[in-house]
Amino acid sequence: MLKKKHYGFLWIISCQAQHFLLNNLNLGTGKKIIRKPKPWKHPQPITRSQLMQLREEFWDTAPHYGGKKEIWDALRAAAEADLELAQAIVDSAGIIAQNTDMTICYDESGTKYELPKYVLSEPTNMIRFG
Repeated sequence: MLKKKHYGFLWIISCQAQHFLLNNLNLGTGKKIIRKPKPWKHPQPITRSQLMQLREEFWDTAPHYGGKKEIWDALRAAAEADLELAQAIVDSAGIIAQNTDMTICYDESGTKYELPKYVLSEPTNMIRFG
């Protein structure tokens, strides 16, 4: 009887590990599945136009801090796409997402790319008109 419970416990652990791997890794390739960032708040409420301005400023200046322009372009395309297309863009560009929300990524040569949450999703305290 004790062995049966022990095996049941191992089976539960095994199922939990498998569930984690399937939800966080791309079918055994070791690549993480892209997800939207967790809900977040901007330091002060902002409008959609202010958010768009922040995003434009980031994408205009990001390549000046290092990395390859084509990787920055791919990251922007992925950030602006739905999750399925974002996954395809990241995979095809050889981008390694350290975090599933893409806030920290690396290219194949090991160059680090950091993306602020405001280019990946909207804040919970965004001012909406009408």
